[in-house]
Amino acid sequence: MTTRIKIIVLLSLALLSTTVCAQEKPSELDSKVKKEVVERIAEMVQKYYVFSEVAGKNAKYLKSRLNENAYAKIDDWEGFAEMLTNDLRHVNKDKHMRVKVRKAERVRMEKDDPVLAQLKQMERLRADNFGFKKVEMLENNVGYVDFRYFNGTAEARDVATSALRFLQNADAIMIDMRKNGGGSPSMVQFICSFFFGEKTHLNSLYWREGDQTREFWTLDSLPGERMPDTPVFILTSAYTFSGAEEFSYNFQPRNRATLVGETTGGGANPGGTEAINDMLSIFIPTGKAINPVTNTNWEGVGVTPDVNVPADSAFDVAYRLASKAAVEFAAKQERNAEERVSTFWGGLEKSTELSANKQEKAVAEILLLATEDGLVDEGDVNQLGYHYLMDKEDTGMAIAAFLFNTKQYPESSNTYDSLGEAYMKSGQKKLAIYNYEKSLKLNPQNDNAVKMLKKLRS
Repeated sequence: MTTRIKIIVLLSLALLSTTVCAQEKPSELDSKVKKEVVERIAEMVQKYYVFSEVAGKNAKYLKSRLNENAYAKIDDWEGFAEMLTNDLRHVNKDKHMRVKVRKAERVRMEKDDPVLAQLKQMERLRADNFGFKKVEMLENNVGYVDFRYFNGTAEARDVATSALRFLQNADAIMIDMRKNGGGSPSMVQFICSFFFGEKTHLNSLYWREGDQTREFWTLDSLPGERMPDTPVFILTSAYTFSGAEEFSYNFQPRNRATLVGETTGGGANPGGTEAINDMLSIFIPTGKAINPVTNTNWEGVGVTPDVNVPADSAFDVAYRLASKAAVEFAAKQERNAEERVSTFWGGLEKSTELSANKQEKAVAEILLLATEDGLVDEGDVNQLGYHYLMDKEDTGMAIAAFLFNTKQYPESSNTYDSLGEAYMKSGQKKLAIYNYEKSLKLNPQNDNAVKMLKKLRS
């Protein structure tokens, strides 16, 4: 047991003033209990279900079924929960709405100290790596990630960030949603944000409580590089549900990804689970998704893939498509790089024809753009300066390049050393001395600066 766990457990035990009691004996499933359950469900659905008119019909239908003695012969909780779920969906067709038998473990957790219960839950999530099962790079530089749910905790975001950083150099990415049952809308938003460049309205959720709508846009700041142009392929199945469907649907109407697999489960109404009694709980959808492109959602119909194949075949089909897309993407990236480099050199060549003042400004602008574009860094600019200083014997261009480096990297001793050499070669003795002194101040071990200053001052 880790020190952190020991501390929290000891704290929890200190907070508890009573011992944990044995679990209460399950309630008998008699006619009185059945009536109480039906009335409780009717009350909860009418109070919370996102579609208030449908909720009234749900309540009426359940009570009519009770009066018809439809539940009379059921003597087990599992069967009762299943029939209640079927009767609710008979009216609302909502696949999120369901009644379940409460697990003994869940009941015990609710009776635990809340700190200890939260700790246990977090340890289970960590042991499951927050749903992330596999991240790998396949042949043809195709990235692949398989995760099973969207958890909204900070630690889950850290795991997601690590996975996405691993994939950021891929030429195509496959995201496997075939075994993903949904989860946190904020985590859906977080992961989607990595794949869009411009600020994008991903989805909206309308909530009955407060009659309010919350918009989900791509995040402005991310702990990693965006991949707005990398081809994306999302694998789906009939099991893909809720938040995993939203994730897929956020991409599809914008033609940002290719969906491969089966039509998804068809649950677009988020909500939460509430206890009915000690034996049963109910998931009640309290909101609905609204896609800003289609102004609708996938409730009851699912998300239809672009390439419809059995779920078991989705990986192979998606990989073939992703491999082709990766080759094309890599070729396009190479062409873009060649064009950027050509533009870079073309701009520099034109700068050689300008006067000294205009030349310095023009070179600085070109190098700044090249630096921001990732074409050059300090070492590249330094080599460029020596290219003009030694090979071209163009001290003006060399000084312009070295000057840019001193302004871009003011704490680098080497930038001032190189600029001092260029000034010395152009006959500008005072400026040469100033820059060699600056270099020596930043790096007292710079023997070349000592040697050149001695030569300049002699």
